[in-house]
Amino acid sequence: MIRKFFFGLTVVLALTSCHRPARFSGEAQGTYYVVTYYDLRNRDYGKEIDSLLAAVDRSVSRYQPGSIISRINDNDTIVRVDSIFADIFRKSMEVSETTQGAFDVTVGPLVNAWGFGVKPVMRVDTSAIDSLRRLVNYRGVHLENGRVVKQNPHMTIDFDAIAQGYTVDLIGTFLEHHGITSYIIDVGGEVLARGTKPGGEKWHVGIERPARNQQDEREVKAVVAVKNEALSTSGNYRKYYEVDGIRYSHTIDPATGYPVTHPLLSVTVMAGDCATADAYATAFMVMGLDKARAFLEKHPELNAYFIYSGPGGQMETFMTEGIKKILVEED
Repeated sequence: MIRKFFFGLTVVLALTSCHRPARFSGEAQGTYYVVTYYDLRNRDYGKEIDSLLAAVDRSVSRYQPGSIISRINDNDTIVRVDSIFADIFRKSMEVSETTQGAFDVTVGPLVNAWGFGVKPVMRVDTSAIDSLRRLVNYRGVHLENGRVVKQNPHMTIDFDAIAQGYTVDLIGTFLEHHGITSYIIDVGGEVLARGTKPGGEKWHVGIERPARNQQDEREVKAVVAVKNEALSTSGNYRKYYEVDGIRYSHTIDPATGYPVTHPLLSVTVMAGDCATADAYATAFMVMGLDKARAFLEKHPELNAYFIYSGPGGQMETFMTEGIKKILVEED
């Protein structure tokens, strides 16, 4: 399965008795999924959706020993990528270039070293981190005739920061192929909404308030009304650990090799597709608030809602104009 800690988004459904949607839910990729759609023909695509989820796991789950990505990371010289892997790889390289490496799918060795990976090793002395940084460079991996070529055989690929968003898009493409244009898909908090509910009402999605600690119950900070948009949230408030009073976040800056320390608590990104939203949410958490805001000024195709810790420790927010237009509630 793909492992991505759940953050941030909650689909708010108010179902009417006149137009009952099809709704399928379950567990996949180390999290939950919920697919809701309106179909005049009342077709049941539950099995097909499960098959798509399984196909993504077989391709890019580092938690499946026989997956394509696991075999590539183990330097299997005969394995060839499938269309799922190739699509995610290309999108990852695109975002990596655009963000100048803030998003980097080769960051895995550092994630492991800090105790957040598949096989955490907790090697955090300066010399070890400096050594591992040599294995982190998205430009050191590329596709060639259906195979992944690595500059260094010790380099590994990790799609966890984009794969669930891609999964959401894949399910959406499947539904639209079958003529279904009114749906909302939620895989572990990665959300894609298309069309509207019967009567023209937009889909409502809640953005989670960052918790003070890992045990706090989830609360909604804001609600947005979306149509034909994808949303993804990344944050540092659930997945971390503390040693000697110092909190270490799971968001690792590929440039420094260390967990980020800026006051940004979470960011929700809105984009045209969920893979894009997913990847940029991670990139913005690496950049921090100021750099992310500067980036957004040059990329109006993206919108974001930031929650950060103010000078006195109080929770503050910043949102782009696109989010302001769809905001229906904020606490």
